[in-house]
Amino acid sequence: MEIDRASSILSTLGHPGRLAVFRLLVRRGPQGARPGDMAGALGLKPNTLSVYLAALEGAGLIDARREGRAIHYSARMAEMGALVDFLVSDCCRGRPDLCLPHVADPKPKRADMSDTPFNVLFICTGNSARSIFAEALLRELGGDRFRAYSAGTRPFSTLNPFAVELLHRNGHDISPLRAKTIAEFQDGDAPLMDFVFTVCDAAANEDCPPWPGQPISAHWGLPDPVKREGTDAEKALAFAQAYAQMRQRVQAFAALPIDQLDRLSLQRRLDDIGRMNTAEPA
Repeated sequence: MEIDRASSILSTLGHPGRLAVFRLLVRRGPQGARPGDMAGALGLKPNTLSVYLAALEGAGLIDARREGRAIHYSARMAEMGALVDFLVSDCCRGRPDLCLPHVADPKPKRADMSDTPFNVLFICTGNSARSIFAEALLRELGGDRFRAYSAGTRPFSTLNPFAVELLHRNGHDISPLRAKTIAEFQDGDAPLMDFVFTVCDAAANEDCPPWPGQPISAHWGLPDPVKREGTDAEKALAFAQAYAQMRQRVQAFAALPIDQLDRLSLQRRLDDIGRMNTAEPA
């Protein structure tokens, strides 16, 4: 990367509003976000957001794609990676002692400790359905390779009864499941996470503090079955669809050869899982 190109990117990201939009899109991963969702999450007027998006797109930091009648924006992480590579190689030239400690380990943490389970946290807003599904499914499908947890950014006090009934019907042990706040996993006594997945767009939009240990993260957003209106049968169908989709993703994750993949390859596989086609209800 040339210095003029690096300067242009840094200048674009030097504005707090543009940086906030870019950070949100990074958290949303390859799935990206629609302008309306971004404006609501960041409290921006639509015309202000349009100006920020135009500047970021002009700097080559984001892409836009049309899906039906909606436009989705996503961050171009390769461009950001090129900038980081440029800064490290240029600023640290001849002084690896200054920069090497700050470069991410290319291997996922504990990948060389096959006898140590990976800690996995699934985050949603209410922690009453989708993240609970993910926790229960990984407990079943992951075996001894994983320890599954879930939490909410604004959790409900109890689990959704439709979710509880579906889990019970599918043979899951629901006794250890409860609605929890992410604060339980951010103090010094909490288990150190290896993977953190957001499973709803609202949780991915929130600007949470960095997790200790730099866990690998991805966004596996699914529609919220709790918001489904209609008859009990229609609501139950929405929960069954969410469960089937989450089962498909958790099953693919549990089958990954984690100890054989470097961090970048593993990240791509996790992002691909987040884009998997929906499954039919079981």
